[in-house]
Formats: sequence, C-alpha cells, structure tokens
Amino acid sequence: MTLPATEDVVDLLMAQHRQIEGLLAQLKSGQGDKSELFKELVRLLAVHESAEEEAVHPVAARARFGADQMVGQRRDEENHAKCALANLYDLGVDHPDFDAELAAFADAVTDHARREENEEFALLRQQFSVHQLERMAGSVRAAEAVAPTRPHPKTGESPLANLLAGPPLAIFDRMRDAVRDWRREDDT
Repeated sequence: MTLPATEDVVDLLMAQHRQIEGLLAQLKSGQGDKSELFKELVRLLAVHESAEEEAVHPVAARARFGADQMVGQRRDEENHAKCALANLYDLGVDHPDFDAELAAFADAVTDHARREENEEFALLRQQFSVHQLERMAGSVRAAEAVAPTRPHPKTGESPLANLLAGPPLAIFDRMRDAVRDWRREDDT
C-alpha cells in the first residue's frame, strides 16, 4: 500500500487498523477465500505490530510521565494477540474450532485497536508536532519493510527483540511465503 509522504504515523496506523478490521469482518462473515484472507490478515498483523513495537511504543512511552504504563498494557495485549494469532495459524482455517477462536481473537484485536487509538495515538497527537509525526510514519514504514510476516511470540515484544530477531525472521518468512506460492502455482 503506497501512502503519501505527508501522512503522519497516526493516520497510517489507523488506516491499517481499518484494513485489519475489514479483513476480520470478511473472515467472520465467510466472504471471499478464507485461506487467502487469513494469510493476508496474518501478514498485516505481524508487520503492523512489529513496526509499532519498534517505532511507536518506545516514543509514546517517553512522551509523558506515566505513559510507559499505558504503553506496557498495549504491549501486553499485542503479545497475547501474537500468541492467539500463532495458535490460529497452527490450527488452520479448516479446523472446526477456527471460527470460534477467530471470533474471540477479532473481539480482542478490535478492543486493543480502540484503546490504542483513544489513548496512545491521542497522546502522540498531543505531544508531537505534525512534522515529528510524519517522520515517525517514515520510521514505521522502514520497520515494516524488514518485519516478519508471521507472528513469532517467543521473540518477545521489545524494540530490541524486534531489531535483533525481526530481519532474520522476515527473510525466513518471506522465503517460506515464496516457496508456498511457487508450489501453489506449480499445482495449477
């Protein structure tokens, strides 16, 4: 998704939240190819959360005294979501429990996004200039470019963990994606 250079980090992340919510709604309603929709959801969530952990949460935690507790709660929610997403991925879209697990996951992700938008994103808008928020969007895009495309909950949710483990995992994930896609093309 190519975005204008003047878009700020809050606009960027909120647009991704809407995209995630749309994918969740499609999956829950049974619209479209369930396997392809879930694959896209996994990729988007993994990249989005990794970039937030690297480029957004550390800045928000330093923005105001006491903000680190609020950011810590969002990180905890994201770590639980990584585990839940990894479990859904392992379960597979054809498993009889997938739809029920997905519904619970979707509710948790939606609640998390609302808290993030109302608390953390509002804090960013209050504490930083438009120019700083635009520069943060560039940092998020750079982090997304080297982020894993699958959840890796055992790596943790710290910026350091993402910086150390993210690029090698991203390469591995992208190689697996390419092999999977090549096999699908070969089967047709």
